Amino acid sequence: MANGFGTSSLSTLGCLADFESRSLCAENPTGEKGRGGMAAPTTDPQTGRPGGPARELGAGWKVRPKIDIEPGQTVEIADIAGPGWVQSIWMTPAGAPYRNVILRFYWDDQEQPSVECPIGDFFASAFTAYDVFAQISSLAVCVNPGNAFNCYWQMPFHKRCRVTVENRDQDQTLVLFYQINYALGALPESIAYFHAQFRRVNPVPYKRVYTILDGVQGRGHYAGTYLAWGLNNSGWWGEGEIKFYLDGDVPPGQSVEQAAAEHGGDRFPTICGTGTEDYFCGSYNFENKATKQYQEFTTPYAGVPHIVRPNGVYDSQMRFSMYRWHIPDPIAFKSDLAATIQALGWRSKGRFLPLQDDIASVAYWYQALPTAPFPQLPDRDALEIV
Repeated sequence: MANGFGTSSLSTLGCLADFESRSLCAENPTGEKGRGGMAAPTTDPQTGRPGGPARELGAGWKVRPKIDIEPGQTVEIADIAGPGWVQSIWMTPAGAPYRNVILRFYWDDQEQPSVECPIGDFFASAFTAYDVFAQISSLAVCVNPGNAFNCYWQMPFHKRCRVTVENRDQDQTLVLFYQINYALGALPESIAYFHAQFRRVNPVPYKRVYTILDGVQGRGHYAGTYLAWGLNNSGWWGEGEIKFYLDGDVPPGQSVEQAAAEHGGDRFPTICGTGTEDYFCGSYNFENKATKQYQEFTTPYAGVPHIVRPNGVYDSQMRFSMYRWHIPDPIAFKSDLAATIQALGWRSKGRFLPLQDDIASVAYWYQALPTAPFPQLPDRDALEIV
């Protein structure tokens, strides 16, 4: 660990390592050494006098703590020359709805992103809004009071890291406070690159599985799943199995959805779960038996941090926000990877009911470059939570 990469645990913090610490924010948008907090208060063009809260204090006194991203605008908030690695990210957005704010990460010389995701979903908070809060206390993602979004996924890169934020809203300006902490230093040649892909289907067609991830090519390991699940039926909804197709489980030229139809012996997955709440490390309906209610929970590796409950008027459907991080148990693949989950509930006489629910997901994984192009992100209307 002499090069510094991986020195992020209590047992290694006392070991000296060869790397340089840097940070990006609105007060130092380039991350350059010795160039933080240099902005001067703006000058009113009519009076010629400085404006803003720091007008009497001057440069160095919190002159530019945030950026404004106008409707339809995309802003680059990071352009870092490597080698190095992103260590942590803090963001707090306000203004535009979170589903209208798209995060993208680009590694090295790739033109297509390796991360493309609405900001709320990326931080496991699809149903969180500026005036709605749900605590998350996990190792990879924390959401703290005030809707402070924090990410601790380690993101190494050899040549370059670019991060952009797009405001897809037509009317509202996005106000973004952010901090990206990173290190510069040598990396092992064998590093894998962080990826996160968003998908959404509303509703899932009858007797069809939901695809979390498909078409991943190369070597890597799967690191986590986030699901935002909206119910369109009454009753328990979480009987569906999650399935991971590894290294040829999906025949060449076939989509994972075709493979998931299981119409042949070579079409079955290597890893098959036993139920939705089981995969997210809960059991028996996520129910608190004392209160007879669904129970929110948040732990280092798994949780159901946000449950939207009907209020008898406009919030008529239940929605569940769930995460599972494969930090101690990553799923390794050598050539290809795909993942699906079934939407499955109950009908009469003890029979399963294939559901037609609203499901959105984020798959998190690491792999060697190049990255296969992602499916086109849905438009604003198709992303909207309705």
